[in-house]
Amino acid sequence: MKHSLLILFVLSQFFIVPFSVPTYVKAKTTSFVHELSTEPKKDPLSLSELNNKYQNTFFLYGSKTKREIALTFDDAPDNIFTPQILDILKQKGVKATFFVVGYRIKEHPDIFKRIIREGHALGNHSYNHANFSKLSNTEFRNQIIKTDNIIKQYTGYIPRMIRPPYGNINEEQLQWLKLHNKKIVNWNVDSLDWKGLDEDQVASNVLLHVKPGAIILQHSGTGTGGDLSGTVKSLPKIIDELNKEKYHLVTIPKLLNIAAK
Repeated sequence: MKHSLLILFVLSQFFIVPFSVPTYVKAKTTSFVHELSTEPKKDPLSLSELNNKYQNTFFLYGSKTKREIALTFDDAPDNIFTPQILDILKQKGVKATFFVVGYRIKEHPDIFKRIIREGHALGNHSYNHANFSKLSNTEFRNQIIKTDNIIKQYTGYIPRMIRPPYGNINEEQLQWLKLHNKKIVNWNVDSLDWKGLDEDQVASNVLLHVKPGAIILQHSGTGTGGDLSGTVKSLPKIIDELNKEKYHLVTIPKLLNIAAK
């Protein structure tokens, strides 16, 4: 017996015995690598999918059973177009919703005070119109917090509503806003007035697409060289036509039955 063991030991020094992986280990390893390499990467949710998933947080329109419509104006305040729009709204007895930009409030505080004084609803539209989808989490949150604090200086409260510039937001950002009891308000009727369209084009873009519960996007502020005269000139016609159709023009909090602050 001892001689046999000695012979086997000697032979083992001259022959390499390949290491054999148990079959079940091979199968599991192969399967694991296959799963890692073939599992499809999930695409970010679209705005429509986000709306469906977060129906109590992310809104594109209001109730389709009531003849209510909300006029909303982005990028306020400025000192050219915002006062003209406020004049028309006051003349027509209409309350709208303004999504305001932080640095513009600092530039035009008196016009912002007028928006507040005349009873319009307010929402946060970022500090400097940044595209949220291109920001880090810290940058995104600073855009919201900084503008909230500026608004609070004049109103005494932090607004509940947010409208992302360009309508762009991702799910992680939306979840953070939801955690802080924010409501994200986009739109389903786009006037495209930011393109510098004339009054007939702006009015058609609105009036041909409105339905009960519509949230209409227009602008009341623009950058250097921007022209919103089509917005100003079309607004009386839009209001008059919607009134003829027995629509009630309301603020976003009224349309969506949400708190403003």
